[in-house]
Amino acid sequence: MILAAKRTHKISEYFFSEKMKEIYNLEKNGVKIINLGIGNPDLLPPHSVVHKMKKASELKHANTYQSYIGIEELRNAISNWYKKVYQVDVNPKNEILPLMGSKEGIMHISMSYLDKGDEVLIPDPGYPTYSSISKLLEAKIIYYDLDEDENWIPRLENIPISRSKAKIMWINYPHMPTGATIVFERLEEIVLFAKKNRVLLVHDNPYSFILNQERPLSIFNVKGAKDIALELNSLSKSYNMPGWRVGMIIGKKEFIQNILKIKSQMDSGMYYPIQIGAIEAMNHDSEWVEKLNIEYIKRKKIIWEICDYLNLKYAKKSSGIFVWAKITDADKNDCIWSEKFLKTYHIFVTPGRVFGHNGKGYVRFSMCCPIKILEEAKNRIFS
Repeated sequence: MILAAKRTHKISEYFFSEKMKEIYNLEKNGVKIINLGIGNPDLLPPHSVVHKMKKASELKHANTYQSYIGIEELRNAISNWYKKVYQVDVNPKNEILPLMGSKEGIMHISMSYLDKGDEVLIPDPGYPTYSSISKLLEAKIIYYDLDEDENWIPRLENIPISRSKAKIMWINYPHMPTGATIVFERLEEIVLFAKKNRVLLVHDNPYSFILNQERPLSIFNVKGAKDIALELNSLSKSYNMPGWRVGMIIGKKEFIQNILKIKSQMDSGMYYPIQIGAIEAMNHDSEWVEKLNIEYIKRKKIIWEICDYLNLKYAKKSSGIFVWAKITDADKNDCIWSEKFLKTYHIFVTPGRVFGHNGKGYVRFSMCCPIKILEEAKNRIFS
């Protein structure tokens, strides 16, 4: 009998992987499901991005292995993009590591800096992958609370760092799943906290531009942050390229070199035409994002109407591609609520507890559906 590695017992299959199989089987049996659970941008990238990628795919060297650190033109484009959108200087030679999506970066960073038994500070609620990868590496997770009363920003004095041997602290603003944003002063406090406690601070930053009413922030807007911080970023949400898998780690040379030791064992470089498409995307001005946000505002208003009808409480000032809503019914079990919603209306929304204990009693709606489908969802519920 061949047994799976013990580490696999520490995790389960990703929630959305399991749920998509369930939805597939329902649809195979003739049930039309509207999926408002997953943040999978449905709109196309800019036309010129697709055109450049197609053209690049016809080049003789397009099918060859690529550099482990991305082509020079891509790293220069990322550096210029950071300067343009965040007013941050990044050295394209040694402070940028392109990724096949920022999700893989969570694994690379964790493998580079966490040994068995090391402690890692993870937000609750937060992106489930922070926890699952930490469990795979047999690190000890210390969850720090985020709650609605504090606009989902941590009370640093409540984090038990004094007894902790924490190596990594994960933060994520604009925050997923709640859409909360952070002001510069609070980001600065977190950087100072990490410096004081000698923790590697990792800012996961893929939602900077989607419905963000604040100035887009990088962790490196804070003076001295490069000494103790890394930043993950992605083109998946900003330029509708989720399936292309284009992300990046930004950080000082020493951090990047350590992570490259891991990454270079796990892939053989990003497909050349995708790198060309990414360069074209980042060369676009703010008008592209403004048009994208106009569409998301229309979609968000329909979801607000649904939430109002269902007596769900939500914050209008939120960023990203989701609406995070609080159940106000007597029975606030979000899993039961979500399953009942799926059974009654054939609409899938994500129960909040997927993102942690503090997500209990909430549900998350995705805006990654055309207006026509959102209107259909509304009609199903209102009829």
